[in-house]
Amino acid sequence: MLGINGPEFLLLLIIGLLVIGPSRLPEYTQKLANIVKEVRRMASGAREQIKDEVGIDIDDVDWKKYDPRQYDPRRIIKEALLEDDTKPVSPGAPSAVATVAAAVATAEQRPARAIERLPAGEPAPFDSEAT
Repeated sequence: MLGINGPEFLLLLIIGLLVIGPSRLPEYTQKLANIVKEVRRMASGAREQIKDEVGIDIDDVDWKKYDPRQYDPRRIIKEALLEDDTKPVSPGAPSAVATVAAAVATAEQRPARAIERLPAGEPAPFDSEAT
């Protein structure tokens, strides 16, 4: 509770009693009770608003599932690498080996690109507006 232990709380309570005085103590305790009731009402109103807008109850959410400390990148990568992904995505889809073979065959059929090279010793073109 805000880093205040028992003896510190009692000391603050005694100082508060001396400052407020016995005549105004009932008035301030009533104000404190009203503040606590108002905070509880606001919290339950926020809970109901979230439930109406999101459609789920906050108590039903598994908060441990969203804890970022549970995600170990090494475990996730290990599981992804060990997965058996040789099955086709859909029943009629080609396998990964067939897809790679088809890509290699089409690459062999394409004509080679012509690469233009500068003559030896000529500096590369420079555009002063591009930098």
